[in-house]
Amino acid sequence: MNVKIKNISGNPLPAYETKESAGMDLRASIDTDIKLKPFQRYLVPTGIFIELPKGYEAQIRPRSGLANKYGVTVLNSPGTIDSDYRGEIKVILINLSHEEFLIQNGDRICQIIFQKCYQIKWEESDIINNSERGDGGFGHTGKS
Repeated sequence: MNVKIKNISGNPLPAYETKESAGMDLRASIDTDIKLKPFQRYLVPTGIFIELPKGYEAQIRPRSGLANKYGVTVLNSPGTIDSDYRGEIKVILINLSHEEFLIQNGDRICQIIFQKCYQIKWEESDIINNSERGDGGFGHTGKS
């Protein structure tokens, strides 16, 4: 699938880092460093604009290394970019650690993954068929 992209960041285009990667890393496009304080969130621009085909979405997800090593993650994970959105992709990062985290221009801050999505039509009903699971949720199957 081809996707139109406009890059005003001066950074390289997003790319798959390995042969079978599901996502591509997006980079911060900033003029000055961002000092993300503990428990602070920040809307980080990427300088990337895309034109997705109808019926697809782009998902913004955390980078596992940032989450594991520094406690930095995408706040609304996964963030959704709809196929009709044409603005700059910006990423809400949050620092869940007790240490300040420095974001510099060109830093890889998240990953973007593309998914087919469907629009549905509601069919109102007074009855919802039961299933083996029923209404069990929120850990009803146990801890392990």
